[in-house]
Amino acid sequence: MTAEGFLEGRRLQMARGVLLQCIMGGYPPARFYGSDDGDLALNADPRQIHRLPWSQTPRALAICDADELSGESSRLSTRGQLKQVIARYAALGLAPVVATELEFFVFAANDDPAQAFRPPVGLDGRREEGYSAFSVSSNNGLRPFFKEVYECMAVLGLPRDTFMHEMGVSQFEINLLHGDPLLLADQTFLFKHLLKEVALKHGLIVVCMAKPLAHTPGSSMHIHQSLVEIGSGRNVFSDDAGQPTAMFRHFIGGLQAGLADFTALFAPNVNSYQRLCHPYASPNNACWSHDNRAAGLRIPASSPVARRVENRLPGADANPYLAIAASLAAGLHGIENELEPTAAIQGEFEVPDNLSLPCTLHAALERLKRSQLARELFGTEFIEGYIASKTMELTSFFDEITPWERRVLAAQA
Repeated sequence: MTAEGFLEGRRLQMARGVLLQCIMGGYPPARFYGSDDGDLALNADPRQIHRLPWSQTPRALAICDADELSGESSRLSTRGQLKQVIARYAALGLAPVVATELEFFVFAANDDPAQAFRPPVGLDGRREEGYSAFSVSSNNGLRPFFKEVYECMAVLGLPRDTFMHEMGVSQFEINLLHGDPLLLADQTFLFKHLLKEVALKHGLIVVCMAKPLAHTPGSSMHIHQSLVEIGSGRNVFSDDAGQPTAMFRHFIGGLQAGLADFTALFAPNVNSYQRLCHPYASPNNACWSHDNRAAGLRIPASSPVARRVENRLPGADANPYLAIAASLAAGLHGIENELEPTAAIQGEFEVPDNLSLPCTLHAALERLKRSQLARELFGTEFIEGYIASKTMELTSFFDEITPWERRVLAAQA
């Protein structure tokens, strides 16, 4: 839209079906988004209108809510779903506080998807081999790229906590500062968009696939969650003596009850399960523990005022609005129904069958399809539309034969 049109308040409309467009570009049958495929109104959030500092031609981006023409939020909108979850907490006098940790890879340009991704050539003329985890070295030659990333974050108002080289080859992680869930979802979305745009300017690509390289840790989007009392700001996960509260237990109990049903929301792509099937501290379970990275739900070491629950299931490929909404909705379900968690686990452990999670996209979609809880929390229209779109993507994946199949199976009798 032109700047003049935007500033005049011209309404921007979009077909409802676009919210269910699959990643290949197609759409499920029209019955999943209304047979008429009528329009939605895109209403810009005035707090999320940004000039894009990396663009040579002056451009701006506005994050919008997708609303029905009658005024209410579209049930197909993931941002709208998150706003509804936050409103349910507010009705109880509670405000969720979240933070996201996003991991991503920086690779050299890759014009042939049949070839593996490669790290950029460093200042020493070599490509990284995977020995730079938590390194302060700059020999990877990415300093100009990250300098512009930091500058653009400042312009967009994206405060950062820590930035580090992660365990994978040319893999990095940012921790965004904790705050309002909607704000953090917006910031996570903006940061991923920023990364990809700035990388292209530097002849690089940023990849937020869950598992872009074999034999290498995948990329997660851990979600840290706590609840505060509206007005006082008191963390309701800790009592006056600094001990865990019943609400803290119930929140964990709700997550344990919902993680298996919601796995397809946290791990939305075929590739997501490559990360979960080869853990590297990416646990595919609903166990909880104090400071154990093998558990799907980790309680980081902290003071009572900062007591929180870390959901380690979502990958970097997850929709931040939907992943945060699903995690908070599961916790709220536990609070409202006073669900008790299992006993905490420590050290090495075997995952009980009732706490294991789906390990393929097909299994996750089948679990979501049977979930009454998902329909209660997100509505039948959203769940059925989401499943329809993801089923199209899964079918497209199975329409191709992989190099592994040709290499290994062609010679079999």
